[in-house]
Amino acid sequence: MFEAAEIGRKVKKSDFKEAVRELRPELLAAQRQARREGVPIFLLINGVPGAGKGELTNQLLEWLDSRGVHTHVFWDETDEEKQRPRWWRYWRSMPKAGEISILFGGWYEQLIQDQLAGEVDHHQAGQEIERIKETERMLIADGALIIKFWFHLSQKEQAQRIQERRKDPQSHWAMAPETVKAAKHYEPFIAAATRIVRETDTGEAPWYLIEATDRYYRDLTAGKTLLRAMQTHFERPAPSETMRVSHAPAIPHTEEAQITILDRVDSNQQIKKSEYQERKAKLQSELNALGWQAFRERQSVVCVFEGWDASGKGGSIRRLVHALDARLYRVLPVAAPNDEESAHHYLWRFWRNIPRDGYWAIFDRSWYGRVLVERVEQFATQAEWGRSYHEINTFEAQLAEHNVVLLKFWLDIDKQEQLQRFKAREVTPHKQHKINDEDWRNRERWDDYKRAVNEMIIRTSTEYAPWHIVPANDKRFARIEVLQKTRDALVKALKKGEKVIGTDKKK
Repeated sequence: MFEAAEIGRKVKKSDFKEAVRELRPELLAAQRQARREGVPIFLLINGVPGAGKGELTNQLLEWLDSRGVHTHVFWDETDEEKQRPRWWRYWRSMPKAGEISILFGGWYEQLIQDQLAGEVDHHQAGQEIERIKETERMLIADGALIIKFWFHLSQKEQAQRIQERRKDPQSHWAMAPETVKAAKHYEPFIAAATRIVRETDTGEAPWYLIEATDRYYRDLTAGKTLLRAMQTHFERPAPSETMRVSHAPAIPHTEEAQITILDRVDSNQQIKKSEYQERKAKLQSELNALGWQAFRERQSVVCVFEGWDASGKGGSIRRLVHALDARLYRVLPVAAPNDEESAHHYLWRFWRNIPRDGYWAIFDRSWYGRVLVERVEQFATQAEWGRSYHEINTFEAQLAEHNVVLLKFWLDIDKQEQLQRFKAREVTPHKQHKINDEDWRNRERWDDYKRAVNEMIIRTSTEYAPWHIVPANDKRFARIEVLQKTRDALVKALKKGEKVIGTDKKK
């Protein structure tokens, strides 16, 4: 497929300069429009080593307002990146609304290199290609523009260019360190790239194949293509509700269900105070030992706490972290997104806080706000929250693939118990800050939230990230359930044939 970029196209220097005089102001105007309309732009720079991708990027930065452009390079993974799911490094580099991120290699280069090194087989590469396509669709559905460039050189041209640069000390500095090494594997590189480019060339995120033999042709073509892609994006009508949810899985909605999952929960389960104290002490002691063992074995943990207002999430979290060393965990209360968070995809702020191996992140409310409060209060459109179930499942699958222990708790109380807790908060001085008008208003929409919770649990309780519905009318019972479920999950994760600290079971 790359033969089309081995024709020998050229542009005269004089023609290049004349064309740039018209191109540059148009690019700046398009960039300003992207900023006004809040469009995040992903510019993925890929291609044959030695094709001048760095030179091209320098040229684009000269033409554009560099204050709104951020360049990210994905070479060898750092230790910090290796200790998190693979896509963490890319989510950290995503542009906010109105800005441009230039991604060298993006999520493609690593996959090509993994294939060349034999670290992924054909099937695994296919799985990652599907994940790439899903991620790009998700970002585009959220309003992003993705522009993917492939700069191509023939094998002969690449070899000649490397030879010339070796002879010219003044130009040698421009050669990326991996170029000479990669040139020795041109044919397998092209074979791997051909499949990836072909299978990820989609209608919403097409590849632009640009011949890179002549730098004037390369730079001018890239600039014009970037401009055309931005202008086309601005002219395109907004997708309809139906179109925007077309990639969501075909799972029936459950809004009209007469009996929900929560109706089957016995929220009145109780535990005696004496038994509670005994079990709490034992479980916290075991969790402390397991937490340190997880740290030594680089086992990370993510806990998600959702539930009704006043269901006891904070109390359950406090009993959990009391068992852990403060150096091993972070508790992350989730409120309405700030300006920076609102300028990114809603999952961005959660990706940023995924802990490195051996550590814990405990979310007091989470990404499920998208399908709960944002859905019920209509802060998100039906198209936006409708596709979020699949997006969330994909996000959590990536955590599971990195062997993150993911625990999701829904703390369930009945409506009468909530009323009693609300009234108690109003008359208890040290709890009055916990109750406000919004809590009472949310209570009026109990049935709407109940339907949303039912659908959330049905559609996002997976084999790798199941929901734990915790009866919470009795706070002590709920706290023991959380401690027990967390302890059991850690024992299971650390069970590898040796004795697990704090238990009599063998790993």
